[in-house]
Amino acid sequence: MVKPPKPPSRPPKVSLMQYAKLFKQDILSAQPARLYRAWMAEFRTPFFRSYLVNQPNLVKTVLKDRPDEFPKSERVSEGLKPLLGNSVFLTNGEVWKKQRRIIDPAFEGGRLRDTFPAMWSAAEAAVERLKSQTGRDIEIEEETSHAAADVIFRTLFSIPIEHELASQVFSEFRSYQRSQPILNIAALVPLPRWMPRFFSRKTKDTAASIRALISQLTKERMAAIEAGTAPDDLATKIMTTTDPETGERFTAEEMVDQVAIFFLAGHETSASALAWTLYLMALYPDWQEKLAEEAKALEGPDFSVMSRLKLSRDVFRESLRLYPPVPMMVRESKCPVEFRDRNVAKGSQIVLSPWHLHRHERLWDNPDGFDPTRWQSENGKQCMREAYMPFSAGPRVCTGAGFAMVEGPLILSMILRDFKIEAVKGREPVPVAHLTVRSKDGIWLRLTPRS
Repeated sequence: MVKPPKPPSRPPKVSLMQYAKLFKQDILSAQPARLYRAWMAEFRTPFFRSYLVNQPNLVKTVLKDRPDEFPKSERVSEGLKPLLGNSVFLTNGEVWKKQRRIIDPAFEGGRLRDTFPAMWSAAEAAVERLKSQTGRDIEIEEETSHAAADVIFRTLFSIPIEHELASQVFSEFRSYQRSQPILNIAALVPLPRWMPRFFSRKTKDTAASIRALISQLTKERMAAIEAGTAPDDLATKIMTTTDPETGERFTAEEMVDQVAIFFLAGHETSASALAWTLYLMALYPDWQEKLAEEAKALEGPDFSVMSRLKLSRDVFRESLRLYPPVPMMVRESKCPVEFRDRNVAKGSQIVLSPWHLHRHERLWDNPDGFDPTRWQSENGKQCMREAYMPFSAGPRVCTGAGFAMVEGPLILSMILRDFKIEAVKGREPVPVAHLTVRSKDGIWLRLTPRS
């Protein structure tokens, strides 16, 4: 049976210069094949030690048991600072904890039910846009980016993407995300804190433009809250929530930081996941037909319909296993620790790789194969608990994980209900990781209306 595409691995030994060059081109193919079997691997540079950890109990130690001892590395997201400022994605310690106490209530289960009609409307709009694209080859990542951005605008600010401000933000984000890797050279060569960071003028200008547009949306919403006319959406919920420990709310500037990461994380990662899932459906038409049949249950914007999309959920979960949108995350050891009889010094980087963990040959049955039924097997259930983290894990688990697991299966089901999907011959996608796991030259599909 055909296997889903997987990037090549680099030779076992390369120089630091060669690695940096490969790393800049693509994080995934810059890694050696042995990481798919290793429990732990050490990477040495003249500046620091880095340790990739795949052993489930060590991953649990870092993310769940002792997260305060392994904060997020400040080096790895240098390229995102002009846009994200002091957002929850970049902060650590008490600042991060305060931010999560304010943000998390907006994404609780009951709120998902409240935002579902807006999500449904965005999915319907995506299907309508695709109707004009049938019968020809289309680059589906462009379409899923549009759909995911529409979901964010409708659920966060109660405006569709066609709204003038929303379309401007979307356009600017597309420019930014194509030029900024989530891991950059600062992850390899640590710069002193006092040394100024130099960003290209395009990066700074695009980030400033996005923040100005978000600031306008935020100020308009604050005025509506004061006037008592604000809609009951995610932005209003977050902006009116007080920290139960300090009694503080987000300032206007703090809210701009958070909206930037909601859009970047929620839009970019969802677009990646949905695009790869649609490609997998083209690759495995039997599963496509199963989901199309299941999607007949979609009759209206009632949240209860999600309980009937079980196959769609399993397929989407399997796609997240094979193509986790954020392929690597980096923590930093605050104190010396011993992992697998190795002394890990203070300041060392601890790399956690969903990409390698999800395909680990000593953990998963058929690790590189597409099998949505695995989630009902004993191996699948165990790996789900111990070796599956598309949204991270522990206290820093993505606050929008539940949101994404509704959005993805819903849009997927709506598309498959109305269209048959085929892969374009000669254009097999090659996974690469920059900001998220995307395809080197896009994901090309052909859609045909179902009768």
